Amino acid sequence: MAKIKLTKTELKAQSDALKRFQRFLPMLQLKKQQLQGEIAGITAKAEESRAKERAVRESLDSWVGLFATDESLLSGLVSVKSVKTGTTNIAGVAIPTFDSIDTEVREIDAWSTPAWVDDAVEATTKILSLQCERAVYEEQRRLVAEELKQTSQRVNLFEKVKIPQCKEAIRVIKIALGDEQTAAVTRGKIAKSRVPESEVAA
Repeated sequence: MAKIKLTKTELKAQSDALKRFQRFLPMLQLKKQQLQGEIAGITAKAEESRAKERAVRESLDSWVGLFATDESLLSGLVSVKSVKTGTTNIAGVAIPTFDSIDTEVREIDAWSTPAWVDDAVEATTKILSLQCERAVYEEQRRLVAEELKQTSQRVNLFEKVKIPQCKEAIRVIKIALGDEQTAAVTRGKIAKSRVPESEVAA
């Protein structure tokens, strides 16, 4: 702890700082809890997206064997042109939100390709959309986790450093001021005892 002045002015400064830290700490603790809850929620959404992708892939099992007949049909069949996102705010953190994707389907000859290719395009588009959605959730989680880390550090700083330092400084200053007051009273008594009786009587 830095050297402190043993004065009434410093005592007031330390007392004011302590009140300020004690006022902000509950707000930081609440924000920390909110961020932890948001991370849990984002993780759940990412898992839900992953489960949906799994379900789409499983629904393809009945006819996925058809892919083996001509893999070149599926190569680069659907690609993502762009991902449309928005922005929202969570506990003071700006995060992206997933809206939709724009896809590009490779030109195919409708007469020379099997009918199931249309289903493949639809399923692949769904899978790509879910993967992009999950990527946005991952970015949300990264940003919120970063804010949580900073908030946790501030909570620890207040709880374990700033507040204890202020309390210790106040204790030391009060003792010093008390000792000073006691010494002043003692000096006054000694000075009074040295005054000749004739002067006291006068």
